[in-house]
Amino acid sequence: MHFAIEAVGWAGGLVILIAYGLLSAGHLSGRSVIYQSMNIVGSAGFVINSGWNGAIPSAALNVIWMVIGIYTLIKLRASGRQPHG
Repeated sequence: MHFAIEAVGWAGGLVILIAYGLLSAGHLSGRSVIYQSMNIVGSAGFVINSGWNGAIPSAALNVIWMVIGIYTLIKLRASGRQPHG
């Protein structure tokens, strides 16, 4: 189980880094569905890993990060604008 939790944490970190790299390179918009979804998935990996390991500040930060992503996706859907890149 320990290995799986660590793998989830590392995978989450990798997804967030890839999202940030694509954003910084101009391949994604900060308001894109793909970027926000990658941040939500990556943060979920961090929440699982840090929660399991008792790192409550990190878990809390990543829950907030997920909420921001979810809120942005809801706002994009409500506005009818859903940029994909």
